[in-house]
Amino acid sequence: MSSITLILIFFILSSLIPHFHILIVSSSSSSPSPSPLPSLLSSPSSNQGEWELIQPTIGISAMHMQLSHNNKIIIFDRTDFGPSNLPLSNGRCRMDPFDTALKIDCTAHSVLYDIATNTFRSLTVQTDTWCSSGSVLSNGTLVQTGGFNDGERRIRMFTPCFNENCDWIEFPSYLSERRWYATNQILPDNRIIIIGGRRQFNYEFIPKTTTSSSSSSSSSIHLSFLQETNDPSENNLYPFVHLLPNGNLFIFANTRSILFDYKQNVVVKEFPEIPGGDPHNYPSSGSSVLLPLDENQISMEATIMICGGAPRGSFEAAKGKNFMPALKTCGFLKVTDSNPSWIIENMPMARVMGDMLILPNGDVIIINGAGSGTAGWENGRQPVLTPVIFRSSETKSDKRFSVMSPASRPRLYHSSAIVLRDGRVLVGGSNPHVNYNFTGVEFPTDLSLEAFSPPYLSLEFDLVRPTIWHVTNKILGYRVFYYVTFTVAKFASASEVSVRLLAPSFTTHSFGMNQRMVVLKLIGVTMVNLDIYYATVVGPSTQEIAPPGYYLLFLVHAGVPSSGEWVQLM
Repeated sequence: MSSITLILIFFILSSLIPHFHILIVSSSSSSPSPSPLPSLLSSPSSNQGEWELIQPTIGISAMHMQLSHNNKIIIFDRTDFGPSNLPLSNGRCRMDPFDTALKIDCTAHSVLYDIATNTFRSLTVQTDTWCSSGSVLSNGTLVQTGGFNDGERRIRMFTPCFNENCDWIEFPSYLSERRWYATNQILPDNRIIIIGGRRQFNYEFIPKTTTSSSSSSSSSIHLSFLQETNDPSENNLYPFVHLLPNGNLFIFANTRSILFDYKQNVVVKEFPEIPGGDPHNYPSSGSSVLLPLDENQISMEATIMICGGAPRGSFEAAKGKNFMPALKTCGFLKVTDSNPSWIIENMPMARVMGDMLILPNGDVIIINGAGSGTAGWENGRQPVLTPVIFRSSETKSDKRFSVMSPASRPRLYHSSAIVLRDGRVLVGGSNPHVNYNFTGVEFPTDLSLEAFSPPYLSLEFDLVRPTIWHVTNKILGYRVFYYVTFTVAKFASASEVSVRLLAPSFTTHSFGMNQRMVVLKLIGVTMVNLDIYYATVVGPSTQEIAPPGYYLLFLVHAGVPSSGEWVQLM
């Protein structure tokens, strides 16, 4: 009898006889193994991941990247420097009388990269998307906001399709204010809040509404915190914004942070200033993540992690060719504590302009960047080629950071990184010059794509690597039971199993906007037959914990993740 037939029989019996089980493995029990299983945490130090060149050139530099639910990546640069190295398809040209470089431009500044086929095609952006922001709506549409020059008040939408016809659609003058270096956050009600930008001490929402509530206004709303955190270097650009489980926003700019109720336009509290007095936002460009939210906790904790950056005054110093060493610190703030305070740890090496991404197993990778200088044209030196992985589950501070294999290509200003469905990390971009410059410079413009495979993708973990066979429904509901059927050659125990939702990031300028991970509540793990199991989990509790939209669902066993399955939370 086939394994699939056995699974079907099991689910039929389960529905007819509520207490029918072949084998129940509770989340607190463990199953003995006939032989020691490989452990990700105890893997040899020689296992430091692997690099692979995916594309030597895609014709543009990947300043902004977003993974979509059809496993294609939307990539775009800026338009105001002249021609790229990729012509637009079918002899098309972009005509923009306000462009500062080319009024008629027959080259592409955006591409759609297909992971499965390792191919790409040109997309058309009409106006300048330089240093902009974005979020993905619950239907999978990417909404990109702002930019520079004639693009600063525009929004652009890209809706993924399964043919070659989809492209950008632009909406001119939609934004109330110019949004250049702003930050976006998707909200529980499917609106997007856009916060800050250069000389913009305010925020606004899209889509616009006409209600009388200040938080739903069709115009921008002043936020004095952004003005207070401004300095001569403007170290409050691209503020770090995270949606917390209570529905409020954590906003960090320069060295300060607040808990913000955007519905009432009220600062609920200000958190302690991060120690050291050095800025962490653009152009000092550290990075930040909200560590995974765990539905299995009795009282859910929310911890912010902010790493790297540049000492105060670095931006001005770099303009004078004095490249100050980057910051080596990571700050952790458990914002759900009644009286939170920062805990500071040191990374293995200093880093500015690094990207921080949540990996499928809940670890955090810090990748790209420089060892000295800041963001900005020609401002970075000493490329940091070695990624670092932070293991939040590790209690011993001297084992929380692991240094990975070095890359061969510097990724400095205007580089980006995202997590892929198979657990790899895709990196691209790096153009620290005003124009594309490939010769006669220390750090040439880079148009390539590379993939880094973290240690969990090593062959030594194949025995404990799970494979998802089936999810009972690709449409997930809140507080609804689901079954995730998976196979694994050597099962450890239910305590080593977790099911996680990952919202892919919109990555640019060292910050992954909207990225979040939620560990679903695990009811138990049941053995079906031989190496086949299913995990019973419960959908997220609230839209504040996980806003509606597309997520990658990963099953993690013994620290090793499966490939992700796309699900839509509604």
